[in-house]
Amino acid sequence: MNSIKDISYTKLGHPEQKLDVHLPDADTFPVFVYFHGGGIYGGDKKAGIFVEMLQKRGIAVVSANYRMYPEARYPEFVCDAAAAVAWAHKHMSEYGNVTGIFVGGSSAGGYLSQMLCFDKKWLDIHKIDADAITGYIHDAGQPTAHFNVLRERGFDHKRVIIDESAPIYHITEGRNYAPMCILVSEFDMENRLEQTKLLISTMKHMGADMEKVELNYMEGWHHCKYINAPNAEGTYEFVEIVDKFIKKYNEVK
Repeated sequence: MNSIKDISYTKLGHPEQKLDVHLPDADTFPVFVYFHGGGIYGGDKKAGIFVEMLQKRGIAVVSANYRMYPEARYPEFVCDAAAAVAWAHKHMSEYGNVTGIFVGGSSAGGYLSQMLCFDKKWLDIHKIDADAITGYIHDAGQPTAHFNVLRERGFDHKRVIIDESAPIYHITEGRNYAPMCILVSEFDMENRLEQTKLLISTMKHMGADMEKVELNYMEGWHHCKYINAPNAEGTYEFVEIVDKFIKKYNEVK
């Protein structure tokens, strides 16, 4: 296994617009572009245990940083997420035979992956069809306007607002959505479980192919605590779920 760190994925040269590439011991592999959590205010692309475990299972992980508060403003972090995915599309073939590209993240990163998935304009900028992504892994993302975006706008961060900054706002009829793996905890952040259920029911209401949408209810867990931790049986559930989903939908191009 090999890791290449601090690659700039834009020409702006911002210190947060960098990513790490974690390669498996294989010439052919699927790629998982992952965005960390932290409320769009903290967090880092530094690899956790789950990255190494996915590498050992033959999956390349591209872990990306992005501009955050207090310096950043909406939608700069969404733009960065799209640029990181575009970088992977353009450059990961330099490291081996890419069989598929999956996009996901946890918490704030899950919000970013949802925005790229449901609001097509961000990836359209890079001439990438959001529905042509091999699959999305939305882990505990907020489908309504993110609470720190609300703070930026001077609103109470606990409000539930659905506008252009909310992933759920962009769910429409007539889309052939890519496969999705959605995770949410039994003891997640306040209202996160209910909002996640609303996201899924809205997709169903709009006629999405729900055969390609799976919900993983993380029983007994708190918000994202399972990402780098084993359960009582010693199983890393997040790794198992991600690995199974990627193997299910990965296809050699």
